[in-house]
Amino acid sequence: MTCFFAFFVQFAQAEEKLNDGDNYEYATFASGCFWCTQHDFDQIKGVVSTTAGYTGGEKVNPSYEEVSSGGSGHIESLQVKYDPKVVSYQELLDFYWLNVDPTRNDGQFCDKGSQYRPVIFYHNENQKELAEKSKKQLIEANQIRPILVEILPAKIFYPAEEYHQDYYKKNPLRYKFYRYNCGRDARLKEIWGTPKI
Repeated sequence: MTCFFAFFVQFAQAEEKLNDGDNYEYATFASGCFWCTQHDFDQIKGVVSTTAGYTGGEKVNPSYEEVSSGGSGHIESLQVKYDPKVVSYQELLDFYWLNVDPTRNDGQFCDKGSQYRPVIFYHNENQKELAEKSKKQLIEANQIRPILVEILPAKIFYPAEEYHQDYYKKNPLRYKFYRYNCGRDARLKEIWGTPKI
């Protein structure tokens, strides 16, 4: 009963956040390490805020240790709050594809495991339709194979611990060292050409 109540409260809080009445909208993406995903999406004009966190699993309030070990069923993800008058969901999708390795579903770059796999989490039918259309276009273009990014309904999003938020700002040297050694930008250039960040 206690667990169910906690789940209900978390669900209600998530719904309230996604309908905060300020004319902003939300998108949720997973593309490996959320430090890097947050850094990339923070560069987009029209993105109001981003939150690194966990979604896709069933456990309430998972910790970083539980997620990173692959034991919770969650995926490292980013929730993006954006102004649709400035940037569209389609533009966010286009940016997402250019900053992910769509040929892998066993992790991303140097991070291995299903907790780092690429996923587009849709919050409504319009997002689902646009995401599926963009994936279909990539498949039909037949230039990059295979396209393994999943498109799934959004679940409760749990913000990660505070030290993970804006990690690239708080620890710029460590962040740059990690990103370089992980080979993220080198692989993106190999797939898509010149860097898009």
